[in-house]
Amino acid sequence: MSDKRLLALAEAAGVAAHWVDANQRPQRVSAEALRAVLDGLGLPAQSDAQVRESLARLRQDAGAAEPPALLTQEAGQPLSLAAHFPAGTPFELLGDDGGRLDARLDAAGRLPGLDALGYHQLCIGDRQLTLAVAPAQGATPQALLDSAQPRAWGLAVQLYALRRAGDGGIGDTRALERLARAAAQQGADALAISPVHAMFSADPRRFSPYAPSSRCFFNVLHAAPSSLLGEQAVRQAIDAEGLGPELARLERLELVDWPAAAAARLRLLRRLFETFRGGAGRQWQDFLRFREQGGEGLENHCRFEALQARHLRAGRPCDWHAWPAALRDPRSPTVARFAAEHADQVSFHAFAQWLIVRGLQRAQRAARNAGMRIGLINDLAVGADGGGSQAWSRQAELLSALSVGAPPDLLNPIGQDWGLCAFSPRGLQQHGYRAFIEMLRANMAHAGGLRIDHVMGLQRLWVIPRGAEPRDGAYLHYPLGDLLRLLTLESWRQRTLILGEDLGTVPAGFTAALAARGALGMRVLLFEHDARARFRRPAAWPATAMATTTTHDLPTLSGWWLERDLEWRERLALYDRPTLEAARRDRERERHGLRRALARDTGVRLDEGVDAATLLDASMSFLGHTPAPLVLLPMEDVLGLEEQANLPGTVDQHPNWRRRWAGDSGRLLESAQARQRLRLLAEARRQAAEAP
Repeated sequence: MSDKRLLALAEAAGVAAHWVDANQRPQRVSAEALRAVLDGLGLPAQSDAQVRESLARLRQDAGAAEPPALLTQEAGQPLSLAAHFPAGTPFELLGDDGGRLDARLDAAGRLPGLDALGYHQLCIGDRQLTLAVAPAQGATPQALLDSAQPRAWGLAVQLYALRRAGDGGIGDTRALERLARAAAQQGADALAISPVHAMFSADPRRFSPYAPSSRCFFNVLHAAPSSLLGEQAVRQAIDAEGLGPELARLERLELVDWPAAAAARLRLLRRLFETFRGGAGRQWQDFLRFREQGGEGLENHCRFEALQARHLRAGRPCDWHAWPAALRDPRSPTVARFAAEHADQVSFHAFAQWLIVRGLQRAQRAARNAGMRIGLINDLAVGADGGGSQAWSRQAELLSALSVGAPPDLLNPIGQDWGLCAFSPRGLQQHGYRAFIEMLRANMAHAGGLRIDHVMGLQRLWVIPRGAEPRDGAYLHYPLGDLLRLLTLESWRQRTLILGEDLGTVPAGFTAALAARGALGMRVLLFEHDARARFRRPAAWPATAMATTTTHDLPTLSGWWLERDLEWRERLALYDRPTLEAARRDRERERHGLRRALARDTGVRLDEGVDAATLLDASMSFLGHTPAPLVLLPMEDVLGLEEQANLPGTVDQHPNWRRRWAGDSGRLLESAQARQRLRLLAEARRQAAEAP
């Protein structure tokens, strides 16, 4: 088989045959791995004949005179269309504001630079295209916070961990409202929440918020129906179902029992729907409008939920790839017939989506009305489950035959397979970036900010063939320019701040490109040191990144100090003895380095025997003194907790995504310890704002 032709196919498909690892060593993808990745992209490459045929198809597509369905343009900058239309070709541009422009391409075959931002219709030749004109920057911290040198702060919370009386064992949007008001009273401008993407109603054993069924819809288990339908309606439904004792039991648990809590919550929601449907009041009309506005996307998601539940009840596979052929196509007559025959089930899932969306909107209004200048910050997962709703609904635009992960690196020597599927670069371009835009809009609709997990995925993702080892993957490149322009345009339109989680192996120039668009990167206290454990001074932190103490995948600051994460890894045999001993030596050096950095910043003596609480207090001031426009403090560190939300490399061995916090969400910040930490942070933020 010709390696030269295989490499040409990989290059044409955007698959990198060579890459540089975390140790800055050049690596090469094996021919076998390249062929498997190309197969997953729908480009058969198992023989010379297949490689020739796939390469010819790509070259034919690239050389076609047909322009893409959607073009992106920088505001004020001309756009070349010379590859598709000759110079002087007349065109008509219909602006989304109702304006109209009749002109011709210039002598170089370019559209003129346009100042009108938005999505416009371009009629040229015999084609009608969408032209997305993007601003240089999206919603910047300076604009949202109304300050040339913003120094704001907020909290980061796991939504499921919040408590309130009557929540049934899972944190909900009503508890979120209470926390938002309480945080705003103490000066917070933002409240970042764990992902609220739609999960699998039929299979509540799958509850990792970063492995959703769809990133365009929402987890109905977080809905608080009493916020819309009233306490009396909910109480009557609980009594009718006999759920009172079970809900009370679930509320008392220290950990979320996802299967049991989901079963109880869905029974309650179904009973409420039975009473609600067919009404004639204001809420019923609002539900009908919501469903109409949701269009095909909402309908497909609800049909998928009903179809998957039917398969599970019958003991058949939940993954749609194993369904009968007629059910694998969301537009098939068989699916339409199923939806008509099971209209009540489909409508129920639309009702549940209505409840959670309206609840999230209420929480954002509560945050803004209480004084937050940003409010909720949603979290966007890097991918979706290949057997889920989004992959079924948008099959041509997602790569359900490949899994996203990470190559071997310093922290994970065997690499990582996250079990998620990502967008198809070719599929996105061929469909006018429809799936990308609808995902952004859904997650920006009720938030003031959007955190994008593994934001480097806008440029490249490590993709792994199903069943292969993580090391046998390759980097797949994406049209970064188009994606950044669309992200910037949607950020500007929705007035939504973009936070990009740019931790790990970051492509050269990527962080600068993100910052140029007005988006913030992410810097974590536990990582801000060199190989000799010398921590960076606050003033040396970048002014283009959000600052935080830790993340959901890392130990809390107290847990890090006390080595709780290493204790877990020892208990679960995740580290062998030499690795564990080396990790403990490194931790001791890092503790010493952090003590020195905090003492230098605060002027407070921090001896060898300093306790975790004192360390936390000093860290509040340290982070607050950085020039970061926004500091997000995890609630675990506000409360001084030792256990982390998620321990990477585990599934059931550690209670990932299950820990609940003690106390009502509206009163979490009332303890003397919490108030002291927030006071220190707020004061340090004020000092940083006044610094020259």
